[in-house]
Amino acid sequence: TLFGGMLVAPLVMPEVITGLALLVFFISLNQLFGWPADRGFTTITIAHITFSMAYVAVTIQARLTGMGTTLEEAAADLGAKPFKVLTAITIPRLTPALISGWLLAFTLSLDDVVIASFVSGPAGTTLPIALFSMLRLGLTPEVNALAALVVLGVGAMLGVALWLLGRRRA
Repeated sequence: TLFGGMLVAPLVMPEVITGLALLVFFISLNQLFGWPADRGFTTITIAHITFSMAYVAVTIQARLTGMGTTLEEAAADLGAKPFKVLTAITIPRLTPALISGWLLAFTLSLDDVVIASFVSGPAGTTLPIALFSMLRLGLTPEVNALAALVVLGVGAMLGVALWLLGRRRA
């Protein structure tokens, strides 16, 4: 219960609190162990994994709850080794939840400015921080072009997904 509560805590915690807590954590690690030497790519990656993990865990847990264990037990009764059951039965059944968890984590990471601004140093910047910095000065053609590229990229991914679904059904 304690682990489950700690896992979903980032879902209800404000981003400012999460960003400040991670900043204090990284500063404490630096003072105790000398790592990370500076804030940048590593700290941003750890921070994004930390707050995205809650969303992915909830998505996968919902899929696991609805799956049941009858196929895994049947495979084990027929002599399948645990690794084979995992790779041949469990992971393929979890694939939709894994993909949706990845897409949710990617979207949340792309949207995050607050946590990234706390844990990024002068060397590290993300796309949302760069956009936020550019928008402070006013709307420029670069921001419009970048927004158009993002929309085109999402549209292309949606088109590929629809094409793959069409091929799968046919």
